[in-house]
Amino acid sequence: MNSQTLFLKTRPLKLFFLASIPGAIGMLASALYQLIDGIFVGQILGSTAFAALNLAMPLVIINFSLADLIGVGSSVSISIALGRQENKEANNIFTCACLMIVLAGVVVGGILFALAPLFISLMGAEGEFSGLAVEYLRVYALCSPVTTIVFAMDNYLRICGKIRTSMFLNIFMSVISAVLEFVFLYFFKMSIGGAALATCSGMFISAAIALIPFFKGKMVLRFCRPRFSFKMIRQIIACGSPNFLNNIAGRLTSILMNVLLVRFGGENAVSIYGILMYVDGFIQPLLYGMCDSLQPAVGYNWGAGKYSRVRAIEKCCFIASCIVSVASVFVIYFLPEQITGMFMDTSDSGFMGMAVYALRLFSFTYIIRWFSFASQSYMLAIEKPFSASAISVSTALLFPVLLIIVLWPLGLTGLWLNFPLTSLLAALLSVFVMLKARKELIQPDIETEPVK
Repeated sequence: MNSQTLFLKTRPLKLFFLASIPGAIGMLASALYQLIDGIFVGQILGSTAFAALNLAMPLVIINFSLADLIGVGSSVSISIALGRQENKEANNIFTCACLMIVLAGVVVGGILFALAPLFISLMGAEGEFSGLAVEYLRVYALCSPVTTIVFAMDNYLRICGKIRTSMFLNIFMSVISAVLEFVFLYFFKMSIGGAALATCSGMFISAAIALIPFFKGKMVLRFCRPRFSFKMIRQIIACGSPNFLNNIAGRLTSILMNVLLVRFGGENAVSIYGILMYVDGFIQPLLYGMCDSLQPAVGYNWGAGKYSRVRAIEKCCFIASCIVSVASVFVIYFLPEQITGMFMDTSDSGFMGMAVYALRLFSFTYIIRWFSFASQSYMLAIEKPFSASAISVSTALLFPVLLIIVLWPLGLTGLWLNFPLTSLLAALLSVFVMLKARKELIQPDIETEPVK
């Protein structure tokens, strides 16, 4: 099915299932690999390596954040341009964005490689703990010029209507990365750098495979002679800013949390925080997979003036996100021992008690997390980057930092409570944002022909 038929003609509920289920499965595969990555490092290399991985992870994600900004921002503009039948403009944005992502990988990767020891030491790590974290971060930084584009290719494939191809790409990347990581760590006896190298190898191979049909000219989007303009770059940055700011703000919060965790509870507290992040890294991709997979369809219909279809598609997104999020509450609350046991040795009763307590408090995050997540995605898809950025930055940085100050007297308990209370504040902000945009969201369809 071509993208125009898929986005404009398919019934909204059917479109939701056609787009969101493969998207969720693809993101679930990526989340499962992240889970396996943590399990391999924790079980094969030990607790210090597991803590080092989690200490370095915020900086690893920052390494991908600029490329993600360009990939997401360009995808929104491309979808709306295609909805308006402006194919040449869409191809130019696509070509320029790919070049910008590679350049960003060179610049950001170089900075992180050079400054990795400084960044890790500023977070309070010393000795073996610090050395492992630096090693892990530097491998990602060195490989970033050839790996970061893989995230954008996922979006570009969906824009071209290749939703199942996008799903299989994510599954393939997860499987090949997991196999390589097991071989590197178990058979080759590599250190934590082997885990990072396995992931980077999987990303590079997957990105190369995804680019082949674009180079052959077999997609709706095609490479062309790039024509950069200030207006185009500004629009890409504006539309990509919500995700970028969310990544940067979230990683800054994680760095602050790690510093406080080292102070309040040492390596054990950092490891438990890592477990919480792996759980969140399993649930959030499901929500992201559903909402993000629908962004091309929403943007396409918004550009074509089919606002009633936009509302119908988003209704499905909100309902499905609610179901997944609320179900997660029960799984985390009632299975904390089993979740902890996947990552760490459960013979230490003190560690287990602390982990169970943290996970049960953390589970309440997902009672209302779905609403801010779906609202942010909605605002981004219809080119309202300021509203989306307000939700993302508040959720990732402003609310958590405010709550760290308010809950400081509670020590570690205050840090664990930070997550559900941040979720509640984010939901209230999202209600305000949606009400403010209500007039545009309920406007009638435009019956005239799209601009050629």
